Amino acid sequence: MSGGSASPRPETERKRTEILRAAIETFGTKGSTNGTLADIAEQVGMTHAGVLHHFGSKHNLLLEVLEFRDRDDVAHLADRHIPGGPALFAHLVATAQRNAQRPGIVQVFTVLSAESVTEDHPATAYFQERYRNLRVEVSGAFRELCAQEGVTEPATIDKGAASILAVMDGLQLQWLLDPTEVDLAGASEFAIEAIVNAVLKAGPELGSYVREG
Repeated sequence: MSGGSASPRPETERKRTEILRAAIETFGTKGSTNGTLADIAEQVGMTHAGVLHHFGSKHNLLLEVLEFRDRDDVAHLADRHIPGGPALFAHLVATAQRNAQRPGIVQVFTVLSAESVTEDHPATAYFQERYRNLRVEVSGAFRELCAQEGVTEPATIDKGAASILAVMDGLQLQWLLDPTEVDLAGASEFAIEAIVNAVLKAGPELGSYVREG
């Protein structure tokens, strides 16, 4: 008989998923500080102790909410992992299109990422690692694309990678605040395409248009 822990029973897994979805709504609307386990327990018809039984602590639940979001991001992909190389750029555009259909997950990500810059926040390490890994992935995609297009590797690759992530998350914030005025999918595609083109085909410097003095 092999070692290791047994997989959760279907009923246990179903209840955990129900709690995670309730936590997404609670943390997304109230934040991780004001959103309580009692709020989450009430949504799923459980007690505070019942939620703790499944997750152990609010800290653990918060981190599992973020991991649940990451799994949801790639659940529709064949290998459950974001693609590498130039296909990553198309994946990022597709992700923005999917996000426009799931405001709850976008909201909890935006709230928790903003909160993570505060001292001793439980999600700080998660977001630091997430952005670090994504910058590496996007920079790698740029390098493969440069090689594919016969472009000498420009010095702006790392700036481009950070800028793509920043503009995607910034557009999500604008969209959450005013969804009727901001086309999340369209604006994200425009920005990603513009940054990719700027890295591959550097145009004239803007000079005094962006620098004071």
